[in-house]
Amino acid sequence: MMNGFADHGLDENAFGDKAGGFRQNIRTFDAFPKTKPTYTRRTSTGGYTTLVLIFVSLFLSSSEFLRWYRGHETHLFSVEKGVSHQMQINLDIVVPMYCHDLHINVQDASGDRILAGDLLDKNPTNWAHWVDATGTHRLAEAKYVKEEEEDTHVGHVLGEVGGRRKKKFKKTPWIGRSSGAGKSCRIFGSLEGNKVQGDFHITARGHGYMELGQHLDHDAFNFSHIINELSFGPLYPSLLNPLDRTYVTTDDHFYKYQYYLSVVPTIYTRSPSPPPTFDSVHNTPLPPDSSNRDTVITNQYAATSQSHPVNERTIPGIFFKFDIEPIMLTVREEREGFLWLMVRVVNVISGVLVGGGWCYQLAGWGRELLGRGRRIRGGREGMLNGRVYHDEGDEE
Repeated sequence: MMNGFADHGLDENAFGDKAGGFRQNIRTFDAFPKTKPTYTRRTSTGGYTTLVLIFVSLFLSSSEFLRWYRGHETHLFSVEKGVSHQMQINLDIVVPMYCHDLHINVQDASGDRILAGDLLDKNPTNWAHWVDATGTHRLAEAKYVKEEEEDTHVGHVLGEVGGRRKKKFKKTPWIGRSSGAGKSCRIFGSLEGNKVQGDFHITARGHGYMELGQHLDHDAFNFSHIINELSFGPLYPSLLNPLDRTYVTTDDHFYKYQYYLSVVPTIYTRSPSPPPTFDSVHNTPLPPDSSNRDTVITNQYAATSQSHPVNERTIPGIFFKFDIEPIMLTVREEREGFLWLMVRVVNVISGVLVGGGWCYQLAGWGRELLGRGRRIRGGREGMLNGRVYHDEGDEE
């Protein structure tokens, strides 16, 4: 070569690309310019920074994967379709009075009255057996709110109900012959009522509705109670409702417990298209499909309590007043597609690497500026740094 590069062992390609050819011209559009290895230098600081960035990328990527795997919940409110007629009420309650001294009745806004005492089971039992049961707690104890909150999520509901469709109440334990045996009464079972506003109440014999027979002595009144189950719709004993496994006690004979319940029909599903809940031909609700493990149709309710002692002119007892909301709540668990996950992971990794590279370069520039400032203060910069320093003796 005329320029003598070859004589000195130099390569002309190191100083520029030769023109000509499509492959050579397309390099003009290269958005990822390369640096030859001879012009790069590896440092231990860069190695530590790379390891940190890899760890952060793996951590954030695993978090994205877990978030995608768990999915997310959406809540959709809509007007309940169809014309409903009846609703199942499930009750399991223990009262420290003899069974023959208690009356249970249901009355709704339509004027229908149901003698629930004839439809529900009454078993003599011991109060101590139920109040000391695992999980039984006083009403409104804050530490059980978290457990109740879990039963509002689709994954937990389907896990509790989907694989075990037990729809029976537990048997009443054997009471034995000890003192105090049979002095409490367990009232449990399911009954059908009109799906309208109403109330059901537990009162003492001879008090409440006009009834024939002897009135119970006031000293026998004790409306302390343990609610093992109170739900609406199909019976799912494994699901925890606001009043389930709660108890309250009182020493007053004349005491009125009042609960106000707002019932909301609810569907829990992870299916993109849950089964229909009503018959479009007859415009009536359809019974829940027990074979579908991806959908549970039930009812939630919110409860408030207003309880206080009353005088002898007021009827004592336990009163549940419920109202049916005209809306349907659908809680759906959704999971995005796998491509969505890949896009999220790529964004996370690229963001970490680009952001980490910028921080590393800024840190390098900061160290360089600090080092340059120290050299200037030490008077150690000269011709190689573009500045010439003259001694006073050199000036003429």
